[in-house]
Amino acid sequence: MIETLLLRTVVVVLLGSLAYFFNPFALSAPVAGIFGVILAGIVILLERRLKRASLTHLIGAATGAITALICTLLLSVVLERAAGAYSLTHFIVIAFLALGTYIGLAVGAKKGEMLNLGALGGLIGGEKSGKSSFMVLDTSVIIDGRIADVAETGFVDGTMAIPQFVLRELQMVADSADSLKRNRGRRGLDILQRLQKSSHVKVQILEDDFPNVRDVDMKLVEVGKRYACRVLTNDFNLNKVAQLHGVHVLNINELANALRPIVLPGEIMRVFVIKEGKEYNQGVAYLDDGTMVVVDNARRMISKTIDIAVTSVLQTTAGKMIFGRFDERIHAVYDKTSSVSTTDAGHHTRGREHSATAAPQTT
Repeated sequence: MIETLLLRTVVVVLLGSLAYFFNPFALSAPVAGIFGVILAGIVILLERRLKRASLTHLIGAATGAITALICTLLLSVVLERAAGAYSLTHFIVIAFLALGTYIGLAVGAKKGEMLNLGALGGLIGGEKSGKSSFMVLDTSVIIDGRIADVAETGFVDGTMAIPQFVLRELQMVADSADSLKRNRGRRGLDILQRLQKSSHVKVQILEDDFPNVRDVDMKLVEVGKRYACRVLTNDFNLNKVAQLHGVHVLNINELANALRPIVLPGEIMRVFVIKEGKEYNQGVAYLDDGTMVVVDNARRMISKTIDIAVTSVLQTTAGKMIFGRFDERIHAVYDKTSSVSTTDAGHHTRGREHSATAAPQTT
């Protein structure tokens, strides 16, 4: 931010000085200096708009700027032959060179890290790459925190981009009067610090904002469309809306569901029944990863660890549910204080056992 301010100050002083000393259009020196300062302000506004442009638009703008610069140089040759145009000619040439250098530095520094060299290599080699190499994180996935654990394992790499409006929303949550929201916001800020310290990923702040779009979710969709990048979230609604707009979404909940242990009907698993189910004589347990287990004939086994036989597995958009049956004639029963073994109880058909000793959760 300070570097950008200094660069803009240099441009204002440079154009103001050029206009003052070269005095174009036969103006008085003070008026010419003011004219140069106004011109510098227009250029800075143009530079801020260019930062929000997509990479394809920038390529077109660069081509147009080069063409305009060539035409300006040709025009300067003609003006040098005209009488009385010496100061104006030099002012135009030097001003265009200064403006071109400034815009190239400012916009190139902003967009340079977004360039996908792999995609460029694919174009040269005849292959086409359709997505950018960085991901955009939303507020929910930052507060969730699991993305930091995944990044530290090395399963994901590259650049993780955080838009400014996401940071503002996160800061508002961290400054909330509600203690629960405040803790969630501070946790999100701590997660960002973990990501910045990670050696596997790079964190970049996006200054892109969409003043005409008020909803944060739609701003994320616009970012995904502008850069053709992936949006990382665990928000179900954002997931659906982004897909409708053709934006590639990575839902960390879907990743968690995919990594859950596979349970097949007929397997024996050990669970801790924590409450009564909705149907008659049902008990409810939870696996360590939060998966709900509904057990028939287990209402009397609340606060006990028991072995059950899996009857079916239901996969939903919200997660996975396991249904099982308890038969006290053949299944073992443990009291509340018994330790849950990680080995097979002796009648596991595949040599694998699942435990469910997590704290109670609401259905």
